[in-house]
Amino acid sequence: MVALTARWHRSIQEIPEQHWQALVGADAIPFYRWGWLDALETSGSIVPDQGWQPLHLALWRGDTPIAVAPLYLKGHSYGEFVFDQTFARLAADLGLRYYPKLLGMSPVSPVLGYRFHVLDGEDAAELTAVLMQAIDAFCEHNGILSCNFLYVDPEWRPLAEAAGCATWLNQQSLWSRGDDRSFDDYLRGFNANQRRNIKRERKAVSQAGLTVTPLTGEQLDLQLMKSMHGFYEQHCARWGPWGSKYLEERFFETLAADQRDQVVLFSAHRGDPHQPVAMSMCVRDQRSLWGRYWGSEEDVDCLHFEVCYYAPIAWAIEQGLESFDPGAGGSHKRRRGFVARPHASLHRWYHPRMDALIRAWLPKVNGLMLEEIEAINAELPFKTEAPGLTL
Repeated sequence: MVALTARWHRSIQEIPEQHWQALVGADAIPFYRWGWLDALETSGSIVPDQGWQPLHLALWRGDTPIAVAPLYLKGHSYGEFVFDQTFARLAADLGLRYYPKLLGMSPVSPVLGYRFHVLDGEDAAELTAVLMQAIDAFCEHNGILSCNFLYVDPEWRPLAEAAGCATWLNQQSLWSRGDDRSFDDYLRGFNANQRRNIKRERKAVSQAGLTVTPLTGEQLDLQLMKSMHGFYEQHCARWGPWGSKYLEERFFETLAADQRDQVVLFSAHRGDPHQPVAMSMCVRDQRSLWGRYWGSEEDVDCLHFEVCYYAPIAWAIEQGLESFDPGAGGSHKRRRGFVARPHASLHRWYHPRMDALIRAWLPKVNGLMLEEIEAINAELPFKTEAPGLTL
């Protein structure tokens, strides 16, 4: 039998697209497909100069990779949306260097689904353990303090935990379609006061003379995606150093050329949808929709809610999608049908004292997070209880 070889790759282009796609599978969410990750790298968005060194780990059997861990060496914690300042402060207190750290996620995309990708027919548990051993050896040899896997796939989580990872719970917001077959069905789920509020917010946009049109597939062109980048850049600039601008224009141009069927733009316009005054960008597959970016050149009351929440929910219902993840942050999402749910990040620390301290702290903080999620959902403006949580 041909022995396995672990190799570190400084670019996704070192792993041929057909091999990568065979590993992630045809049903992989867009954020882990070869084309998406390659666009991030080749556009100059996710590169060492920006604090993201691609460092994908693959297990090769001869000329064929049979497992891969998408990984990045990070020089900061921006673009993760899992806030690890507590860990960084602890490292400083212990006199340890926190950065660089090894990170597993789809860059600047806080979307559930991270896992090691294993070729069909291989033993996923065994290869997860082998990859973890290679990661441990790399980190210990290079003096890296931690390896962190964010927004992990719930089905992969038990394999990583069995391989020694510690679990830290955070929260995300999610709309689930349930029995909704129309936007009116969605509205009927709220109490009377919130139904009136949502109708008022949508009316404010229409009274401003704006129509919101979803555009995808062949409706998208290079100029629209350039416009979307402009809105994204403008919105980030409003927040100064906290604007979280990560993506270059070339990334949006690549999406227009190669991945139009995965992108949905919600254009707010007065006439031609290709001449928007505001726009949001979402990403979709056959089951889910993810909200990513937005921007506006006009300050219109409630336009953000319409372009980023209501229009995408209406479109998701129309398309028969199961869920809509509106993106990180924002307590205002909860009053608009997005239920708080836990998501797990998994961690490994390579300093015994730090490892022991954090592992002793995690059970308490995870319990508090679950209590916080329960309290948040108890106050949601639904007529009935929020959908059950999957922990």
